[in-house]
Amino acid sequence: MWANADWRGSLYPPHGGQQAWLGEYARVFSAVEGNTTFYSGTPKAETVANWARQAPAEFRFCFKLPASLTHEARLVGIEAALDVFLERLSPLHDRLGPLMVQLPRDFGAQELPQLDQLLSRWPAEIPCAVEVRHSEFFHKGSAEVALNRLLISHGVDRVMLDVRPLFSTSAGSDPRLLKAQGEKPKRPLHVLSTGERPLVRFIGHVEEAVNAIYFAAWVERLCLWIKQGKSPFLFVHTADNRHAPQLARRLHDEVAKRLGQATIGAFSGEAQATLF
Repeated sequence: MWANADWRGSLYPPHGGQQAWLGEYARVFSAVEGNTTFYSGTPKAETVANWARQAPAEFRFCFKLPASLTHEARLVGIEAALDVFLERLSPLHDRLGPLMVQLPRDFGAQELPQLDQLLSRWPAEIPCAVEVRHSEFFHKGSAEVALNRLLISHGVDRVMLDVRPLFSTSAGSDPRLLKAQGEKPKRPLHVLSTGERPLVRFIGHVEEAVNAIYFAAWVERLCLWIKQGKSPFLFVHTADNRHAPQLARRLHDEVAKRLGQATIGAFSGEAQATLF
């Protein structure tokens, strides 16, 4: 997401309209996880055209397939709707990162043939990543072996959802943690790159010190993937997402320093604040 009013005065200038937020976001970060398509479905043509005008050539959109296709239809009979969705995104095809197929929590091994059918007709020029949440895909048994083999055979990445920071402490009476822990599936983290664009979704804690503990291993892994010639994507969330950009910048800068690359500078809102 990039439309978050809580980021005014930090990532974004304290004043001004939302129409400039995507451009400001893309000035700092090189990719975005697009949740809007999961909840709202296929975007309007004029909306996509507006995104295309604002995003630079090197920027990558990682949209989720609509829930109507993954959760309601469960990938059955979705060919026509999928074609419409991908065609609508055509103005962004040169700026699409892995599109995410987030599957329901009860989508298990018996439904893998539906996933295989989807991936078999997936356009080769559009990257894809699959996020599973059924518990049987996290026990290193036959179900997980079958899933990983399927993804590897199609060159598709498995989304790695890291909820360890979020569940590292009791929520207590903190409404932010209570809400986030109730929404996110508590699944083990299996670090495995089944394709060329490993995709990690890091669900952080409200306490920065907790996140720092789990950041260290990701810095090592991200550097390893980059040195192997892969293009990893990592998206940072927090319980309320208020400080997610700062956490993302911290992790990016640690990786950049390790690789001898440029770090991220001040956000627009922060730079504005230093002038007055």
